[in-house]
Amino acid sequence: MNTHEASYYAATANIQTDYPSLTGEAETDICIIGGGFTGVSAALHLAEAGFKVSLVEANKIGWGASGRNGGQICQGHNMGHEDMIKQVGKDTADLLWQSSVDSVALVKELVKRYNIDCDLTAGVLHVASKRRHGDEIKESVEYKRNTLGYSAVDYLTADEVAKKLGTDRYFGGEFYREGAHIHPLNFVLGMAQSAIAHGATLYENSTVISYKTGEKPEVFTEKGKIRCRYLLFACNGYLGKLNGAAAKKIMPINNFIIATEPLSDEQANRINAERVAVADSKFVVNYFRLSADQRLLWGGGENYSQHFPKDIASFVKKHMIEIYPELASHKIDYAWGGTLAITLNRMPHIARQEQNIFVAQGYSGHGVALATYAGAIFAKAVQGSLEGIDAFERLPIKDFPGGTLLRWPGLVAGMLYYSMLDRLP
Repeated sequence: MNTHEASYYAATANIQTDYPSLTGEAETDICIIGGGFTGVSAALHLAEAGFKVSLVEANKIGWGASGRNGGQICQGHNMGHEDMIKQVGKDTADLLWQSSVDSVALVKELVKRYNIDCDLTAGVLHVASKRRHGDEIKESVEYKRNTLGYSAVDYLTADEVAKKLGTDRYFGGEFYREGAHIHPLNFVLGMAQSAIAHGATLYENSTVISYKTGEKPEVFTEKGKIRCRYLLFACNGYLGKLNGAAAKKIMPINNFIIATEPLSDEQANRINAERVAVADSKFVVNYFRLSADQRLLWGGGENYSQHFPKDIASFVKKHMIEIYPELASHKIDYAWGGTLAITLNRMPHIARQEQNIFVAQGYSGHGVALATYAGAIFAKAVQGSLEGIDAFERLPIKDFPGGTLLRWPGLVAGMLYYSMLDRLP
């Protein structure tokens, strides 16, 4: 039987799930493939609305990126509002911006409504790793405040950032007062527990091997079959070859995190007295925050193969000590990796493939909030309200050149180029 991959999150999980595997045949209103943020959120919202829901997960609930990520929830997309206007017009761009705001509010609301113990903590700070990035961040804050009317974001000078983070390595930042961070595995496990309480059926250790479309789609595992009215693919970086058309839209990449031994109060307060989550402006992003027990959780470094580095701790720690060299001697208690999915334009791929078949994936590093939101708008679509999904469908998500077979060489070359630029002043 599969278990969660070893990580700080797995070691501090509040709930140990033991949901059954799918055996035999079942019939349901909605079948969801994938037990991460998207799938579990969809199951919860649909069960709340009175639908019969079955979710099938190949491993454990939250086993994939949903249980291994940086835990940051923040307003905004990878694509700026002005660029979205050029592609889809102002009205849809406004809807997409608002979706990012609503997604953060949704996570907070679910935590409160279901009393999910996941260390919800306020504040996200995006920092400039280069001087020119500082100017860009200042312009971005002014645009959000003056054009979008979003006032819960503040520009911070380099000195103000240094006071918050105990380092002078950054050239300014934008502080999202309504952003937050969470223990992601405990959040998804808490949603799953709430979905079960509302009548949803969750299956673990049930790998889907094929499916059939039609008026009543069918989903097949090695030991069972589910017949449904609606089908949602919520597999993200772990989709594999299950859905060929969806697989062409995404590229799985690996990202890595370490957790130090607990810091002293003095160290923690010097590095991050306000306990905000931080992400820098590099192409290969560094992101970090303090855990509830005062470990520094640091994410940094990517690779684009099917294998993780042999020594994840060393692979990631070098990025941490560039900013905080005084932590070089600190023990790394946990080191782990996970696989996420990116799209060509780094915007989520949320769409209908057929009248009753949907896909939600490719959150490109914004999955905690946006994947939870995607599950909620899928639930609304099943109930006849398509506005949320329609907004994302209007934004073109192109296939990766060469499809699933030839996408790797081009991606690796491009990623290596941009990671090289990260090292330049």
